Amino acid sequence: MFFGKGEIYMHTKRGGFFCALVLAILPMIIGRPALAIEKHGPEDKVAVVNGSTITQENFNREMNAFRQRLLSEGRSLSDSQLLEMKKDILESLINTELLYQDAQRQGIKIDEADIDKELMTVKERFPNEVEFKNALSKMNLSEADLRSEIKRGLAVQHFVDKKFAQGIAISDKETKAYYDGHRDSFKEPERMRASHILIKFDSRGEKSQKAASRKKIEKVQQKLKKGEDFAALAKEFSEGPSAAKGGDLGYFTRGQMVKPFDDAAFALKPGEVSDIVETRFGYHLIKAVEKKPEGIIAYAEVKDRLQEHLKQKKVRDEVSSYIKELRGKAKIERFMDKNQHDELGK
Repeated sequence: MFFGKGEIYMHTKRGGFFCALVLAILPMIIGRPALAIEKHGPEDKVAVVNGSTITQENFNREMNAFRQRLLSEGRSLSDSQLLEMKKDILESLINTELLYQDAQRQGIKIDEADIDKELMTVKERFPNEVEFKNALSKMNLSEADLRSEIKRGLAVQHFVDKKFAQGIAISDKETKAYYDGHRDSFKEPERMRASHILIKFDSRGEKSQKAASRKKIEKVQQKLKKGEDFAALAKEFSEGPSAAKGGDLGYFTRGQMVKPFDDAAFALKPGEVSDIVETRFGYHLIKAVEKKPEGIIAYAEVKDRLQEHLKQKKVRDEVSSYIKELRGKAKIERFMDKNQHDELGK
């Protein structure tokens, strides 16, 4: 589907890789072992942009934040991909610094209240202050550092919004032309809505426990055959998180559920109830509610999101061109230690 990866223009929101990643990653790393972060003195630097230093520590934070996100997603990079990412991160830091410097020249000011609001948004993702502090510690980051990053990010964001985004409007004609020219991007797979009743068992537990769960689901099945209401029985007997909603799972596509459940659900017609289905989660009774065939998402459904996507693309293109202009007038020096210098091919 077209919006599956959520494309966002770079160098605007939060002002750089690190601030964007740290806001997303801090909640993920609770309970995870901290990745090793190299220690460097205050004199260590990876670049100087118009006299302003980008430190080795900042670079390491960017790298570790990105690695942490990959870890949380179960992904890894090859050596060549890692080298490219190092190059991208260094250039992103330089670009962000250039935009921040220009924001300062343009007199962009950030209120402490705005920083407080952003910081509170981050803290609200944690169960308590202790967990928040632990997460910061794992990223070798102080709250003051985070406030500084938020301030810089907001300054860049406000600058880009003022200089570029506010002057860009996408017409209905542009949006419709894009939709008509990229209809394959708006394909939607077959979907179905179903409800289920789940009786759990531990697949590693005693056979007697599994047998007891089987008897319980069979009793529920008999109640259904006698005409009792599926949603009411789900609320009473189901042991899954959807029980409170009468077992309603909403819409899903093939492959989103475990295979036995998937196969049984998509074999049903609307209104039908499956036989007992066994998965690693337990025993299920599945009721098909509605099926939607494969098709093209209607223009009206995606118009607003598409308009925003096209606007972001225009902003991104204009920002990229503007950064090239800034680079052409800037004094940029790159400093890496010998190994990093060799790896980056500088």
